[in-house]
Amino acid sequence: MEKRGRKYHRERLGETLREEIETILEGELGDPRIGLVNVSSVLLAEDSRSARVLVCVAGDDEDADRTLEGLMAAGGFIRREVAARLHLRRPPELIFQLDRSPQYVARIDELLSRTKRRSG
Repeated sequence: MEKRGRKYHRERLGETLREEIETILEGELGDPRIGLVNVSSVLLAEDSRSARVLVCVAGDDEDADRTLEGLMAAGGFIRREVAARLHLRRPPELIFQLDRSPQYVARIDELLSRTKRRSG
């Protein structure tokens, strides 16, 4: 069982990482593959050696794949920038993943509205 203080620290660090990564993605990357990206959350591993960065990408699946490819290529740069800005001795390894929860929410809402129309 993880101690409460350590868990709280990890959650705070995850939120700080999310904010910094989003700032870097907004204006400091010149890769044309990276489109409009929003960092929805950062999930740190218990040992804080790796972090899953969940991103929402505007556009279709092809845009999302291209953006993820660009993010993986820029991962080292982003990791170094985060380490310098947050004064981290060992920044976590960043693993970028597509966050599909907005699509799931939209689909569930659509299905719920269909069932309401049928029953009502």
